[in-house]
Amino acid sequence: MRHDRLAVLTALESQGAVPVFYHADPEVCLNVIRACARGGARAVEFTNRGDFAVDLFGELARELQKTDPDVILGIGSVVDAGTAALYLNRGARFVVSAGLIDEVARVCNRRMTAYFPGCGSVAEIGRAHELGCEIVKLFPGASVGGPDFVKAVLGPMPWTKIMPTGGVDPDEASIAKWFGAGIVAAGMGSKLITDAAVKAGDWAAIEAQVKQTVEAIRSFRGR
Repeated sequence: MRHDRLAVLTALESQGAVPVFYHADPEVCLNVIRACARGGARAVEFTNRGDFAVDLFGELARELQKTDPDVILGIGSVVDAGTAALYLNRGARFVVSAGLIDEVARVCNRRMTAYFPGCGSVAEIGRAHELGCEIVKLFPGASVGGPDFVKAVLGPMPWTKIMPTGGVDPDEASIAKWFGAGIVAAGMGSKLITDAAVKAGDWAAIEAQVKQTVEAIRSFRGR
């Protein structure tokens, strides 16, 4: 199944919680990604960390396309256009950066692939929109102003779709605070996919935590 840009954006907004994850062992990665998908988060951000991460990503993407075609695998921590191209060539369905990198936006646009750049100011968000980014990543979420910053931006720029990473926890209070401020999704790492569950190989616990978080977001939106 080829997930186009629109399908990716719809899936991300629908699930609300975007798991952010890296592990050097491909079997562990596949188990975690599948657990996230079973829990209702089929769009997962794998992070670009360390040597040979691009080869590992290619292996995961190829396997998942055969066994779990519903999974939407994206790549995070991309800092330059060359790296973005390597991952796009290995099946990345979306690209995420810690900062706003014009060249990465252009490479992604050329391939009609969603790019979520890290932004920390209204000027950066405006430039991201100019470059065709539908969703901007607020990073680091809590440090650049948190939910108050989100509310302040949406006043003059109500069309903005914000996805913070850093500061959004998978609990009802944090979800209410951030989604109440107007975010469309949130990247969640080690609080969603705990080191303890990964070390123990407790994939059912990861699935349960993801499911609980996705449902908490859905329930908050339904109020």
